Amino acid sequence: MDLGIDRQAPVPVVQQIVSAVAEWIRKNEVSPGTRLPSIRQLALDNLLSQSSVIEAFERLVAQGLLASKHGSGFMVAQPATGHEQHWYEGAEQGWGAFTDSPLGELKLGCGWLPDAWRESDDISYAIRETSRTDTGGLFNYSTPLGLPALRAQLLRRLTRIHVATSLDRILTTHGASHAQDLLIRTLLKAGDEVVVETPGYGNLYRQLAFQGVTLLEVPRTRGGPDIPALELLLQTHRPKCLFINSLYHNPTGTSLCRTVAERLLELARDRDFLIIEEDVYGDLQHASCTRLAALAHDDRVIYVSSFSKTLSSALRVGYLCASAAIIAQVAHLKTLTGIGTSRFAEAMVATLLSNGTYRKWVQRLRKRLSTQMAATLQVLEDEDWQVFAVPAGGMFLWVRPGLADPSRLQACARRLGVLLSPGALFSPNGEYSEWLRINVSYAADQRALALFRAMGPARSTSTILKTTPM
Repeated sequence: MDLGIDRQAPVPVVQQIVSAVAEWIRKNEVSPGTRLPSIRQLALDNLLSQSSVIEAFERLVAQGLLASKHGSGFMVAQPATGHEQHWYEGAEQGWGAFTDSPLGELKLGCGWLPDAWRESDDISYAIRETSRTDTGGLFNYSTPLGLPALRAQLLRRLTRIHVATSLDRILTTHGASHAQDLLIRTLLKAGDEVVVETPGYGNLYRQLAFQGVTLLEVPRTRGGPDIPALELLLQTHRPKCLFINSLYHNPTGTSLCRTVAERLLELARDRDFLIIEEDVYGDLQHASCTRLAALAHDDRVIYVSSFSKTLSSALRVGYLCASAAIIAQVAHLKTLTGIGTSRFAEAMVATLLSNGTYRKWVQRLRKRLSTQMAATLQVLEDEDWQVFAVPAGGMFLWVRPGLADPSRLQACARRLGVLLSPGALFSPNGEYSEWLRINVSYAADQRALALFRAMGPARSTSTILKTTPM
């Protein structure tokens, strides 16, 4: 078995072995019970250490893809029975791009960075430093508003991006989704109306629907919400809030333009609604940009962000910035429902912010994403894919095949081992769409490139069926 190990790749060798064996089983439809080559033979054929092969096989056993039997080596495991499911983000099995599958499919449409792009040494350092200098973080609750040291760093960051606020107007959360949940439960009740962008973030739609809130849809354009559509909607509705993703919008990658931002604030004042501005991708900005929270808004804008997309999803550190009155209400609910956030995780993030590590990491990340964005756009252009907009940064593209039949897309992706995030996931009603979200940090993978080629111009069905990942 040739595993195709690339020792120059940033992906660890053990993980390459795991992915290669999983891909071999999937592509060849290997039957359960089939024995794999011996560890010694596999290591010899691929110039690997036996310890690396053993560790990879043990991981595959833990994932349920392989089974081991004393004296018989490793074999392909029987498929799971019953209703056992793997973890996924969202409430439906349809969110296939978020499934933690043992087959190792490429999550081309997911919303986070690949593990190989992460810099774990920085987090390891922060863990050691926090354990050494803030032993109280190992044992004690945080304060209702969050760790003071972190909030002080957040105040400096917000000041740099021209968001005027103060320490008593900043509250930490378990990520941006937690911040939005607290705001929804504080500000809204069943039957209230809110404006949401479409396409938009599916989990927000579900959070709102769970609370019985009515969603009023406004199309997302290349410069932000469709203002004429919003003005028409406001003639017959009185929404309490408008939810917006200003920079590097999920899923279209677009950013808010100044004229649209100013009109949104005018409408918020005239029609008396609040704006919840999510900015979880804002740290990826390259140049000047428009944030509603950075403009004069008379406390009508609530700013939400987190470190999940840039630093680590596992840390679950986010925050919101609002008027003192709203902060007081949200802090009460936060304490009532969860006592508080993780002091230890917040201390780690404060350490990375204060010593400049996070700033340097984000600079490297911006450059890498920019390079990969340009490369992906070129491939899509060469293969005649349609791109909704060319983003100024971030990690998302909103695309669809150009000339090839879109109905073949899912079948082709399954054959290539690619998990997609189709447009229906970004619609409040799950409405079908030919558009899909692409995460450019995964788009250099050979399986993604094969998919782009297979769905390019004048590709026949036979071409697609013969296409296999390199």
